Amino acid sequence: QVQLVESGGGLVQAGVSLRLSCAASGRTFSRFIMGWFRQAPGKEREFVAAIGRLRGSTVYADSVKGRFTVSRDNAKNTVYLQMTSLKSEDTAVYYCAADSGAIIRDGRTAYEYWGQGTQVTVSS
Repeated sequence: QVQLVESGGGLVQAGVSLRLSCAASGRTFSRFIMGWFRQAPGKEREFVAAIGRLRGSTVYADSVKGRFTVSRDNAKNTVYLQMTSLKSEDTAVYYCAADSGAIIRDGRTAYEYWGQGTQVTVSS
């Protein structure tokens, strides 16, 4: 079992940066691929980014590539999502998730554990 708690969301203006954190507890954090997803009102939850277990390989959705950076600190059991040049269309609840699989995947069903989410609202 893994417990995930996101933090760092808020109301910001377009163009600024924001960093989300996701603290994990429970089973060994470094064993999990960690992903970030988001869900805007009236839309399905979509993949944002993910990072591998040890070597830090990353995958991004096209919509955030070049603006968002996912990273992790296995010593602190924490994964981060640095978001820059925020746009109004980035407004959503952001979730972190953990996957015990071997390769990075962008499908929701691949991730076994989820946090409660943190709201990010970008005003234009």
